[in-house]
Amino acid sequence: MPRHVGIIMDGNGRWAAQRGEDRCEGHRAGSHAVRRIVRVARRIGLEALTLYAFSFQNWARPPAEVAGLMALLHDFLIEERSEILGNGIRLAAIGDLDQLPAPVRAVLDQLCADSAHNSRMTLTLALSYGGQEEIAQAMRVIAAEAAAGKLDPQAIDIDTIRSHIPSLQVGDPDLIIRTGGERRLSNFLLFGSAYAELFFSDRHWPDFTEEDLFLAIASYQRRERRFGLVLEGGAGLSPRAKSSDSN
Repeated sequence: MPRHVGIIMDGNGRWAAQRGEDRCEGHRAGSHAVRRIVRVARRIGLEALTLYAFSFQNWARPPAEVAGLMALLHDFLIEERSEILGNGIRLAAIGDLDQLPAPVRAVLDQLCADSAHNSRMTLTLALSYGGQEEIAQAMRVIAAEAAAGKLDPQAIDIDTIRSHIPSLQVGDPDLIIRTGGERRLSNFLLFGSAYAELFFSDRHWPDFTEEDLFLAIASYQRRERRFGLVLEGGAGLSPRAKSSDSN
């Protein structure tokens, strides 16, 4: 099983357009898919699930659509509170959270705090999030630490950077799934995805089912993860790869 799965939940707008409905109806249907997949992920034992819920670039969408998305997020956090707490799920959030409307931020922060000690699965919502922006912020913090004499610039390495990347607090993603038919990462988990396995589904996110999730995981399980190395006789992963992979 993959330990950490990331999902780019794409296709809500096209799903709505195919039905002659407003884009907000597509996002509403997509929120039902979120509930469905989170429950399945917890049931099958995933340790971490990261959902690309709202990108940093999404703020440029029409104000009515943004407002609708924020309202759906607010309602989701309230309606799923008892299930998240009751099922041992720890909720986390990554991104420029200061950009979120105050009512959304209030319920988000409260649920993250109240679920902080849960350990059955970590559900991370990427909100106002961008992989490039996340790396840039990490560089600003590292530069400030170096300027203050707290960090030797010559000692900066990959592990230093990793320790400043919020999305990696649950480890690198083993598998990244994108729905909606597009074949790109769209600024999602860029640092951690260096050796992630990718799975692209033509199904729009509102129609994504547990069978689709199982298909993506089955595809992952058939792959040989080499992490840039050559496996001796195909017998197993290198020590570094084994430490990063739960197969």
